[in-house]
Amino acid sequence: MDYLDTFAAFAADLRFDALPPAVRAHTGWVLADTLAAIVAGSAEPELRAWAQRQPTGGGATLVGLGRDTQPMAAALVNGAAGTFLEMDEGNRFSRGHPAIHVLPAVLALCESGGVADAHTFLSALVAGYEVGSRLGAASQLRGAMHPHGTWGTVGAAAASARVGGMDAGAMRETLNIGASMSIATSKKTMLEGGLVRNVYAGLSNHNGLLAAQLAQCGFTGERDGLASLFGQIVSKRFDTAALMLDLGTDWHLSHNYFKLHSCCRYNHGTLDAIDAMAARGPLPAPQDIARVSVRSYHLAAELKDPAPRNTLAAKFSVPFAVATRLVNGSSAMDSFTWNAVRDPRVLALAQKVEIAEDPAMSARLPHERPARVVITDHAGRQWVGEAGVNRGDDAAPYSHGELRAKFMDLTGRVWPLAHGEAVLAQTLALCAGEVGLQQWLALLRCPPV
Repeated sequence: MDYLDTFAAFAADLRFDALPPAVRAHTGWVLADTLAAIVAGSAEPELRAWAQRQPTGGGATLVGLGRDTQPMAAALVNGAAGTFLEMDEGNRFSRGHPAIHVLPAVLALCESGGVADAHTFLSALVAGYEVGSRLGAASQLRGAMHPHGTWGTVGAAAASARVGGMDAGAMRETLNIGASMSIATSKKTMLEGGLVRNVYAGLSNHNGLLAAQLAQCGFTGERDGLASLFGQIVSKRFDTAALMLDLGTDWHLSHNYFKLHSCCRYNHGTLDAIDAMAARGPLPAPQDIARVSVRSYHLAAELKDPAPRNTLAAKFSVPFAVATRLVNGSSAMDSFTWNAVRDPRVLALAQKVEIAEDPAMSARLPHERPARVVITDHAGRQWVGEAGVNRGDDAAPYSHGELRAKFMDLTGRVWPLAHGEAVLAQTLALCAGEVGLQQWLALLRCPPV
């Protein structure tokens, strides 16, 4: 057996009920957080306009919109919805967002196929997460690429194959097919605010589902599509030893991060540093600030546009994130809306923020995402803050109370409070084996209010 045989067998044979209790419990929060991101994203006008163009009927719910469509369309639209607000969970080792690349495909297949077994649903979710995240960690994507839509496609393919009960041989074929169905993504789309970027994760779900369907119909891929894609095409390296390290004993899902700052993860070290300053005492009023200097790692230093053209570009701008945090006193959703993007106070302050790479900070990745912020007022007084491990990582986790508040805030854009509370309770209960899958799926069909 080569590495791919072993990797495929791992995905095909993964059983949720055999996972450690802590991993099963944490899966409930990953599922809830990703679901909330989809629900909240469904309220965005571009997403709703696009969803209206999807065919009705097919048994797969457009979550947050309260109607059904064909499975592939649901996987596509729900995947896009989950990335609109930059609030979906992620993984620092894969340098991306595994769950949103997997959950919409699993939801669409299980719901449209009438799967009654929660164990199948949850096993597929974790299998897809682990496959996608491990591929991301074992690769070094080319610098001009956006990670969405790349290794996540293979994760979605693995999850879809697991729903279908494929054996190890069929799983290997599905992974190879999935590797040929990833997309060429451009990092500039996020930096420039190109909303097409939000579709990348949807395409991973759509194409991963399609890969499993093709395998079931007899289509084949390369002998080792993973090595071709990640070793020669989209990535500078593909480390199979890293891919297989502690497979089945060390779970990437347990090392994920959650987000409370409503923007790109690369901003979070900077925002954590500002929060640390604010916790020590009052910060200067925005009009009294002369300049803000930020030093961080190379990925954060790329987010340097002080005048983002829309809400998406704002989420990928350190100057804007700093300015809106200081003006609004928060980095939550309301600080990255169109009103915030058009706020002259925020835009004026963003022009005073400069960011540059500190190579020593870049060397601390992936275990830390550090930043140092110096705020100087017109009188020359300075406020200094630093961050290493970002809040929300498994090394500095948010409390369940904080995650619960985030869930209610996100779902409250669409659902009544009581319904949001019921969905969260039953999502956690689903992973504890206390609720049936069909009972839980029925809650997701609630229309927007």
